[in-house]
Amino acid sequence: MKRKFQSIINNLPAIVAFVIILIVWHLLCVTNTVPTYMLPSPSDVIKALIEDADLIANHAIVSLKEAFYGLFIGIVLAFLMATLMDYCDLLYRAIYPVMVITQTIPTIAIAPLLVLWMGFGMEPKITLVVLTTFFPITVGLLDGYRSVDKDQINLLRAMGAKRNKIFSQVKFPVALPYFFAGLKISVSYAVVGAVISEWLGGFEGLGVYMTRVKKAYAFDRMFAVIIVIVVISLLLIRLVNIIRKLSMPWERFTKINE
Repeated sequence: MKRKFQSIINNLPAIVAFVIILIVWHLLCVTNTVPTYMLPSPSDVIKALIEDADLIANHAIVSLKEAFYGLFIGIVLAFLMATLMDYCDLLYRAIYPVMVITQTIPTIAIAPLLVLWMGFGMEPKITLVVLTTFFPITVGLLDGYRSVDKDQINLLRAMGAKRNKIFSQVKFPVALPYFFAGLKISVSYAVVGAVISEWLGGFEGLGVYMTRVKKAYAFDRMFAVIIVIVVISLLLIRLVNIIRKLSMPWERFTKINE
């Protein structure tokens, strides 16, 4: 009971800020400070969300598929790349700077090329999601691997432990918090990456829906989709937190002991 009350207290500033934003938004629309065609009222957005609920849900399923497929591939590639770079320092010094440079390229600049090369199917969307989610997870894992206490590794080596044993017993458990930190960033990138790629071509998805309603100047529906994207991203981050707690039960025991 105390934990729930403490959780409510901790989240209270965010709740108050959100309520204030809604009130200001509503007042701007009611007083006609901002024209309705530029900024629809919260009630208009909710009405549009209810009216197009089924259609938005169908498009959201497509975007989520693209996001999950891309995120899964990104996690696998990040794990393999980070492990190889940690294993071979020469590989780290050769590839890491290239990875950093690739992150300076805007996502919106890559998307048209992927559509040109791969067509209007799911392939370019999934590829873009992989590119946007790969880097945070890779960096997180690398930081985790390199944060391991060197004395602990030397002790295991002195006891005859091999590299795979050191990795499974020490490096990987230590890197898990860093991995989940990168994963929380990547899950939000995954949805946004899928939507951005859908803007430039496709037949289904939230990005395609946004493009259509934008051309019809139905900005209430545009805002409705934005709210859906935000909610999906928050739910995915929450899901990552739940998986982290299940994967790292020792963290709970540590907090209890403290």
